[in-house]
Amino acid sequence: MSDDQDTMDEWAAALAEAEDADQGSAEVAELEELEESNANLSADEKRKLDTILDIPVTISMEVGRSKINIRNLLQLNQGSVVELDRVAGEPLDVLVNGTLIAHGEVVVVNDKFGIRLTDVISQVERIKKLR
Repeated sequence: MSDDQDTMDEWAAALAEAEDADQGSAEVAELEELEESNANLSADEKRKLDTILDIPVTISMEVGRSKINIRNLLQLNQGSVVELDRVAGEPLDVLVNGTLIAHGEVVVVNDKFGIRLTDVISQVERIKKLR
């Protein structure tokens, strides 16, 4: 867990540095601490919540999609270009276990790619998409 914390600290420092360079163009979101909002839970409920919080999920960023037939797929080789359904500069989709949860833009921090969330899909909208 220490490596994860070190990585998060590096990202936080790099994003703060990038924000200073942008002269405050990004807005810092105020988030509630999870423990504070759950202070009135029983010990059993806290144990159950801790179990859920440790479940791994897959988060992915989607630049775009394209449908091609198998004949064209087999003809792809190094240097081939596949046209996507997105316009350059359009936000990326942020998916968790295949479900759209947000849109964002690519950022580079310490020579690594990251994503800055620009729009988070509300829970109500996510539930509607499940039906």
